Amino acid sequence: MIAIVIVTPKPVVNDPQGVTVKQGLASLGFSEVSDVRMGKYIELKLEGSSEHEARERVEAMCRQLLANHVIEDFRFDIVRDGRR
Repeated sequence: MIAIVIVTPKPVVNDPQGVTVKQGLASLGFSEVSDVRMGKYIELKLEGSSEHEARERVEAMCRQLLANHVIEDFRFDIVRDGRR
């Protein structure tokens, strides 16, 4: 199994990297982009657990290390055999 974790800044947190990317896109002619939030993409290869156990473990990993709950939100999905 593979856990795909996405960590992004909370909406109330300033995101200077996102602002820079938005400005860069606008300067390249992509004016339809109204907001950019930059975050982290993490893949975790998990062995020997049920999907339910994997979800519980990944949730714990996110809360304890992968995301700073004060300033970041996270979401994840479990992929089995290369399929979502």
